[in-house]
Amino acid sequence: MPDLDGMAVLQRLRHSGNDVPVLFLTAKDAVADRVAGLTAGGDDYVTKPFSLEEVVARLRGLMRRAGTALTRDSEPILRVGDLSLNEDSHEVVRGGHEIELTATEFELLRFLMRNQRRVVSKAQILDRVWNYDFGGRSSVVELYISYLRKKIDAGHDPLIHTVRGVGYMIKAPQ
Repeated sequence: MPDLDGMAVLQRLRHSGNDVPVLFLTAKDAVADRVAGLTAGGDDYVTKPFSLEEVVARLRGLMRRAGTALTRDSEPILRVGDLSLNEDSHEVVRGGHEIELTATEFELLRFLMRNQRRVVSKAQILDRVWNYDFGGRSSVVELYISYLRKKIDAGHDPLIHTVRGVGYMIKAPQ
């Protein structure tokens, strides 16, 4: 931040009586820096490099503990048309039939369903499903999309769509 550092912002927030949850996201990784941030009133501390998945999980934890979790997040079931995905039990059902998915297929489907009607690029999928430090090739996305299509769209109107030159999207048939 150009004019103030995170500690100064936190001190101003706490001095004004604002009790908003605070997560430090910083390159300062010394134990003394982490202790200072948490002692000053920060609720969590993540150092770079970081996994986006970890940051999201920590933010959800902060929101849950603060009682500010969005209503949408309290419902573990995602739906697109007649497809449902239960984030807690890892059950996927389409048209009343349960679909068995591998862990990676499940994460890919969850990412698509959380972004329904939005085009997501291969790079975004790689970052979210395989993490940013994945050293493999982007063709793995095409492969897993084809696996999902065989399991999800077989015998039904397609939900998973390719937007040529851009990426993939999931949307209910119209």
